[in-house]
Amino acid sequence: MLSVTPIPAFSDNYIWLLRQDTSPAVCVVDPGDATPVIEWLEREGLELGTVLITHHHHDHTGGLAELSKRYSPRVIGPDNPEIEGIDERVGDGDEVRVMGRLFEVLALPGHTLDHIGFFTPGIPPLLFCGDVLFSAGCGRLFEGTPAQMHESLSRLAPLPEDTLVFAAHEYTLANLAFARAADPDNADVEAAEAECQRARELDRPTLPTTLGRERRINPFLRCAAAGVRQAAAAHGDTDSDLATFTTLRAWKDVF
Repeated sequence: MLSVTPIPAFSDNYIWLLRQDTSPAVCVVDPGDATPVIEWLEREGLELGTVLITHHHHDHTGGLAELSKRYSPRVIGPDNPEIEGIDERVGDGDEVRVMGRLFEVLALPGHTLDHIGFFTPGIPPLLFCGDVLFSAGCGRLFEGTPAQMHESLSRLAPLPEDTLVFAAHEYTLANLAFARAADPDNADVEAAEAECQRARELDRPTLPTTLGRERRINPFLRCAAAGVRQAAAAHGDTDSDLATFTTLRAWKDVF
């Protein structure tokens, strides 16, 4: 059986560790720091067999060189020469088998131009989406355009509602505070905020979330909702879903 465990890193990153109970070889996603990964592997008596990379930012790749030198894992990531150490450079529509599951590679530009995600159907479906989709939020636009990010989120939104979403940062409470402003009549947002506040008080992660939950609470997936458009209209254009998304993203940047 495949299990996924968060390894905390830096102030708010999660390095996701995938493990089959029949094998000591594991996979990690976006190891920005090698130290907590090495400590976890040593403590559990595990071996690093595979690394998945979603994009080039240092907090997602910074531990790659040390982990590669120590364990010589298979490294799969975007076709970006800026990222050193990738063995298999993949792009949209490619498939890779990891930990017994077949993952589809999704091009998800917006946060960065090279950003990809890894999705596998099954029971349950799993999505590793880096800094594109967060619980109740989405990534900042460092390189891409609002249109690119909106299209990337639009690719993710129709995935099965029970898809477990493994985002790379613990941003949920801050995102929910914005969601209250952007979707003020949404009772699901209020309930999610109370639930996530309890989780953080117990030092538990708010992730993974599910795609069905995100469709109910994430304003960036709800650009067609009347309440979201009404709230966003005070901050910019809401004449279309893309215009509403663009306004929301700019508003969130200064929220």
